[in-house]
Amino acid sequence: MTIETTSLSKALSKKIHTKKATIGVIGLGYVGLPFAVEMVQSGFQVIGFDKNQDKIMQLQNGHSYIADLPKENIQQMLKSNQFEPTNDFSKLSQVDVVMICVPTPTTAEGTPDISYIKEATHTIGQYIKTNGLVILESTTYPGTTEEIVQPILENYGFVIGQNLFLAYSPERVDPGNINFSVSNTPKVVGGITAACLEVSKIFYETVIHTNVCPVSSPRVAEMEKLLENTFRQINIALVNELSQICYKMDIDIWEVIHAASTKPYGFMPFTPGPGVGGHCIPVDPKYLLWAGQQHGISATLIEAADKVNDSMPHFVVNRLENYLRLQSKELCKANIVVIGVTYKPNINDSRESPALRVIQQLLDNQCQLKIIDPFIETFSVEQALVKTDLLTVEIIQQADAVLILTNHSDIDYSLIDQQASLIFDTRNTHFLFKNKNYYKL
Repeated sequence: MTIETTSLSKALSKKIHTKKATIGVIGLGYVGLPFAVEMVQSGFQVIGFDKNQDKIMQLQNGHSYIADLPKENIQQMLKSNQFEPTNDFSKLSQVDVVMICVPTPTTAEGTPDISYIKEATHTIGQYIKTNGLVILESTTYPGTTEEIVQPILENYGFVIGQNLFLAYSPERVDPGNINFSVSNTPKVVGGITAACLEVSKIFYETVIHTNVCPVSSPRVAEMEKLLENTFRQINIALVNELSQICYKMDIDIWEVIHAASTKPYGFMPFTPGPGVGGHCIPVDPKYLLWAGQQHGISATLIEAADKVNDSMPHFVVNRLENYLRLQSKELCKANIVVIGVTYKPNINDSRESPALRVIQQLLDNQCQLKIIDPFIETFSVEQALVKTDLLTVEIIQQADAVLILTNHSDIDYSLIDQQASLIFDTRNTHFLFKNKNYYKL
């Protein structure tokens, strides 16, 4: 590290530490917007960038499109004059630190799509001033920061670690989690150089109120994130597969999990469901699977877990069909009330939700559906727009079955319990259900 580099990194670190640095966030979704809120609350000036004009307009008008982020937070940020939402990316020239929080989906073939990262990096390269800090937070495969982001920035004349600092720190946002937020969830960070690591570590220590965990390289931090979600994917698959075995053996999987959870060591409870959803668990293991294949490794366990979780919507529909037959009814053209579209409770995000696949299978069976979800007004299945309904006594009374796919807290389960002729609960939602035709996954 040269004397000049040390001087530059110390100058930027001081600017961050004294909160005189302006922070840019590219991508104002479930990751970027909560972090922007946290940085404003920490005393920073923040410019939020997004190509989606509708999102920008909502934010400019003081509205929030994220269920667990109150609009009051947005309004307070605007009132403080410390937050500017914009789609004018030339304003990146005003920032000292920029965070990339863009989507990283997969292609139709299941391979990584990092086009949003590339686009954001090119935009940063065009506008960011020297002696700035760039941090990639989007989940991606190991090597992205060093092999994709770094060369793009260097093509714009920057020397990483000397006049521009670059690091990777995986996002750990958990929508709907009331116990852990950006401020109290530890951050892992890996820098391209020692100076990059030091500056980025100081940045996170200034923003969050818990541990910052430095690692030796961006690759380690990128792999760490994939481990987190692949760990969950595999364990969810294990308990989903076990639920299928328990069903055939007439054993209550939920009682099994509860009994196993009494062990004070060596066991972590996971619960079954209609599949996995959201942007992380269905997608991130595919990034790891692809990365392994690039190095000649077939990750058979990850592939097997993916297949098990993908089988759950079909398993749910088959179970529902069996329970209907117990009442001398057929699944075809049945009147079904579906509770929940989003991939987890109390959020308005239906990305990759297993509920969508269950609903599609029910539609394929010509079922008459009423969809209840207090967080979603409309959603799409196979390009068809579906509107949700309000929960009423009449809807429940007219239904052949109520299928609970997402256990939102803002649902009148007592009404369902009292009025439904059949309840199939894939989430073990309510331990007080007394309905004689109540079934759990």
